[in-house]
Amino acid sequence: MGSLSIWHWLIVLAIALLLFGRGKIPELMGDVAKGIKSFKKGMSDDEDTSASASTASRTVEHKADETK
Repeated sequence: MGSLSIWHWLIVLAIALLLFGRGKIPELMGDVAKGIKSFKKGMSDDEDTSASASTASRTVEHKADETK
């Protein structure tokens, strides 16, 4: 009673196909995949930027110690 049967899922699928059409669902999934890829790329770019910034600050601190 509490769970959805196969008939409920078939009705939901039929309504989704009627609303979006057959062509829109693959486009939508492709857009989601592109969004995930760009998110992962942005996260790796942030890690690279923070790693270079910490290396640069270490270099600056090292040079400051040599001049004293």
